[in-house]
Amino acid sequence: MHLLNLFELSLTNFILILIIILVAATVRGFNGFGFSAISVSGLAFILPTIEIVPIILILEVAISIFMIPYIWNKINWKFVVQILLGIIIGSPIGLYLLKILSSSITHLLICISIIFFSILLMRGYSNKKLDNKFARIFTGSISGTLNGLSTLGGLPVALLLLVTSIQPNVIRGSLAALFFLTDTYAFVLSFFGDIVDMTTIYRSIPLIFVLPLGVFIGNKFFVKSKEATYRKVVFYFLIMISFFGIIRIYLENF
Repeated sequence: MHLLNLFELSLTNFILILIIILVAATVRGFNGFGFSAISVSGLAFILPTIEIVPIILILEVAISIFMIPYIWNKINWKFVVQILLGIIIGSPIGLYLLKILSSSITHLLICISIIFFSILLMRGYSNKKLDNKFARIFTGSISGTLNGLSTLGGLPVALLLLVTSIQPNVIRGSLAALFFLTDTYAFVLSFFGDIVDMTTIYRSIPLIFVLPLGVFIGNKFFVKSKEATYRKVVFYFLIMISFFGIIRIYLENF
């Protein structure tokens, strides 16, 4: 009961949260991104956005650590560093917007962003000319802003990776490494910016225990399944729950 009181939730809602986190972790374990997108969209039906973002930041750091054994030798560090330069610029902007925007506006922006980037990623473009130092830093700045605002910064980076000829296992490894660095950075900013407090950390601890299982299952899918087919299923799922989120905002405010 003490745990449920900490979340101020019923047992049913707490179980739903665990299921959402497990599904999101499984997706992350497979393709290297999508954890925040699924978690934020699903949890938005249960918790206020301002409470979700700090919790997901903590879980993103944790799940990246759990992925290290699967991806350590599959990381393009040059790509990661260039993206990181842009993210350092964009993250404080996103965190500032999170403080001044209303919960409904933030949720709406999150849902629209998920739909937009998911559709683009589903197109599967491949164009090496779009992958250069400027494009990486620019994408990083957009990613940092979106990451600070909604923890969804991985989607534009994944889009940039998918328009290149980089192999799927390197895409997954590079995204996991990048998320560990960027989410740790965003967590530090959030902690000193009074967005993350000890209550948030306590709330995150029980959710961390389902992450290794999700990563393990997702990695099994990555090894055995066709990536393109499974990724399309993930994108359709993201679009579906984002549309549900937009409908919910409309019903609550109009």
